[in-house]
Amino acid sequence: MPAPSDPLIILDGGLSNALEDRGHDLSDALWSARLLRDDPAEVAAVHRAYYEAGAMVATTASYQASVPGFERAGVSRTEAERLITNSVRIARQVRDQFDADHPIPPPSRPLPTAPTNQPRAAGAGGGRLVAASVGPYGAVLADGSEYRGRYGVSRRVLRDFHGPRLELLASAGPDLLAVETIPDADEAEVLVELLAELDLPAWFSYSIEGTQTRAGQPLAAAFAIPAAINQVIAVGINCCNPEDVLPAVRTAVATTAKPAVAYPNRGETWDPVTRTWVGHGAGPAEFARDWTEAGATYVGGCCRVGPNDIRSLAARVA
Repeated sequence: MPAPSDPLIILDGGLSNALEDRGHDLSDALWSARLLRDDPAEVAAVHRAYYEAGAMVATTASYQASVPGFERAGVSRTEAERLITNSVRIARQVRDQFDADHPIPPPSRPLPTAPTNQPRAAGAGGGRLVAASVGPYGAVLADGSEYRGRYGVSRRVLRDFHGPRLELLASAGPDLLAVETIPDADEAEVLVELLAELDLPAWFSYSIEGTQTRAGQPLAAAFAIPAAINQVIAVGINCCNPEDVLPAVRTAVATTAKPAVAYPNRGETWDPVTRTWVGHGAGPAEFARDWTEAGATYVGGCCRVGPNDIRSLAARVA
């Protein structure tokens, strides 16, 4: 379980739903990454809204951003690379201005010295963080396979896809990487190999269903894959039903001896055919105390979780 000195870090919520609430249509294959090209000021506005709600981390609009994806939308390779790195720069500019306007008081006691590849401590006098989002290969396919895994492609294809994007994001200077919504332990193995080559911390989270990855693998075995390298500072789950989080957090902590990360959806279900969310659910605030008591150090929300939900979460766990 995380040491008592580990600060609780409140993550942001879903970028896409916050952009949609501001009137943007994200129904095309680029999803929220389209706004990096068409209206980056709106991406910045959402980052600021989550900081204002109490989040200590801005997760960049790069989840579904890739050079091949932008090229299919008629963007040149050079411009695609600029847009991907700009996702980090936008978040950093918002963070730096927000830190200047809302400085964090120094901690009441010093925190232990972090390893060299650890990010500065958010919420503990070190300022707020920017996490560069690294979504799964299936997200770029925009066909729902990010919730199934088992893409039917080779490890080489996955490495050639993820490697250049990781390097682009790392070059823009995020505090850490958010490797998220990974549905398949096979893809995790490729990502971990690439992360081991980067001198940058990361959290690693799977999309799950019940006690398995979306591809059907046992969570304990899946969590052990990213936990094997020092670059991964937290392991857990996101983009899942809130009711699946607590047992998964317990498994992650028991398996990895690292802090857990937990940021589920509201409990609704994504329909890739109609490209809409169906059902009803509750925000993370209702469950968050149980997650933190089980060892979750990074806690927030994913799809359909907005700034008001993060405000409630921050108040509940303060």
